Amino acid sequence: QVQLVESGGGLVQPGGSLRLSCAASGLTFSFYDMRWYRQAPGKEREWVASISIPGGSTSFADSVNGRFTISRDNRKNTMYLQMNNLNPEDTALYYCNTHPLSDWGQGTQVTVSS
Repeated sequence: QVQLVESGGGLVQPGGSLRLSCAASGLTFSFYDMRWYRQAPGKEREWVASISIPGGSTSFADSVNGRFTISRDNRKNTMYLQMNNLNPEDTALYYCNTHPLSDWGQGTQVTVSS
């Protein structure tokens, strides 16, 4: 059974940075495209970023393009989301998932506030 565990969230001031991690188990990680999503209070879950196999090409939502980067370490079965120049609109519960989707993890909370 696929398990996804997100970590690295926290409280950060506007303009700050965070790096999220997604640890995956129960799958051959290197066989899967991976994605980050987020859900802000009162809003639908939205896609944030993707990283594909085998070449690791990336894509981003317009709202985070140029501020976020996505990467993966297939040896560690882990994906990362480096988030820079954060603003209050980035406040959300962040999730990772495979593509196609697996069961959702618990997410990691990111709060951007002064």
